[in-house]
Amino acid sequence: MRIPQSIRDLIATGPLAHLVTLNPDGSPQVAVVWVGIEGDAFVFGHMVEQQKLRNVRRDPRVALSFLGKAANAMGLHEYVVVHGRATVTEGGAADLLQRLAHVYLGPDVAFPPEPVRTNPGHVMRLAPERFGGIGEWA
Repeated sequence: MRIPQSIRDLIATGPLAHLVTLNPDGSPQVAVVWVGIEGDAFVFGHMVEQQKLRNVRRDPRVALSFLGKAANAMGLHEYVVVHGRATVTEGGAADLLQRLAHVYLGPDVAFPPEPVRTNPGHVMRLAPERFGGIGEWA
C-alpha cells in the first residue's frame, strides 16, 4: 500500500510515534520510536535486542500512531494510525538512526552514542495495510 504524501510530509517533521506489538500472551506492548520512511515502508532502528523485536518475529501484526500538526474543523487534533505487518532485519540500525537523529535531535548530532555505534542493530520495516485516525489519510 502506498503511503500518502500528507503522511510523508508529516513524518519529515519528526513526530514521536507509538509502536504497538503483541506480547506472547496477546497483550499489547507499546514503545515510543523515531520513524522514517523508505519506499512504501515505515522504518525504525534498534541498537539492542528488545521485546518489540522478539514480538514482531513471532507475530508481525503491528500498529503505529503519531500526532499530526493541525486540528480539523471540529477542533480535534489530527493523528495517524497505521495498521500493518512488520519485519526485522539485522544490521543498518546505526545509519538509519543517524539519519533520523538529524530530524529528531538536530543537524549536527552524532547518534547513536559512540559505545554502541558499531553494533549492527536491527531495522524494523512496517508495510502499511490501512490508515486511520483523523485527517485526510483516514
